[in-house]
Amino acid sequence: MSPPPSERGSDREAFRRDRGDRWAALEALLSRGPRTGAEWADLAAGYRAVCADLARARVLVQPEEVERYLEQLAGRAHNALYGGRGAERPGVLQLLAVDFPIVVRANLVYFGLSSLLFYGPLALGLITSLVDPRYAAGVLPESQLVQMEEMYTGEIHRQSWQDVSMAGYYVMNNIGIAFRCFATGGLFGLGSVWYLVYNGLVIGTTFGYLLAVGRGTQLLTFAVSHAPWELTGIVVAGTAGLRLGWSLVDTGGMSRLASVRSAAPALYRMVAGAAAMLAVAAATEGFWSASPVPLPAKVAFGVVSGAIITAWLALGGRR
Repeated sequence: MSPPPSERGSDREAFRRDRGDRWAALEALLSRGPRTGAEWADLAAGYRAVCADLARARVLVQPEEVERYLEQLAGRAHNALYGGRGAERPGVLQLLAVDFPIVVRANLVYFGLSSLLFYGPLALGLITSLVDPRYAAGVLPESQLVQMEEMYTGEIHRQSWQDVSMAGYYVMNNIGIAFRCFATGGLFGLGSVWYLVYNGLVIGTTFGYLLAVGRGTQLLTFAVSHAPWELTGIVVAGTAGLRLGWSLVDTGGMSRLASVRSAAPALYRMVAGAAAMLAVAAATEGFWSASPVPLPAKVAFGVVSGAIITAWLALGGRR
């Protein structure tokens, strides 16, 4: 004999209440990617449990959104365990708006270290070359310093057809920097450390030198709009490189190949997010930064961009 409707409703509520923490723990594990042998065991156990929960949800006639959530969670766990066979790939919006910021927050230690390795040398180069412009010649060739000084003399004007070609150049340049910051993490993280420090020092020295020789306004007019996107994208790429390097150092008892594979979902999400940021930076740099728009409008654009990036990384994917 079937239980009365009131009892079935009570069972449905208890079902969600008693299992909610377990589902949240599995979702968090999938977002950051299992790394140790114990975490892989937890993932396998969580996958079996969520499959059982899904079958039970159908018996209890749970709301459609609960069944859909459990189906997606089971699919993601299956994908992580068995290399993606039979699981759907997340859409671009899901990847960038939800998965990417969750993974960045889950790897906050690497993000903080990447920020320190990049912005520390940047600040050092900026301050040192601002105090003594001769310092810049020890970091960059004098011919390059002269070329940049001439470039930022007066206002920057380009024809519309040049904007397209420059946007393409900026895409290649930005992605090249980010790729080196990430891919060289395969050298146990040492390559990522080097490229973060080097690029931070070069960018800071360039800024400090141009400010010291009286090109500060021109530089600010050009760089303030796209800098938040470009610099944050480089830091995120470095974060992925450091995470890659550490997966080779601390394998959690697995082989190095298995350790890298376990980190791959998180690395994929971070690289995708960094690529999106650098694409926005390149488009802004190509079509807006060199435009005759007044400096206050460009400063406002840069401030809003910084606020968007901060909210994206801090709040994206939170329920």
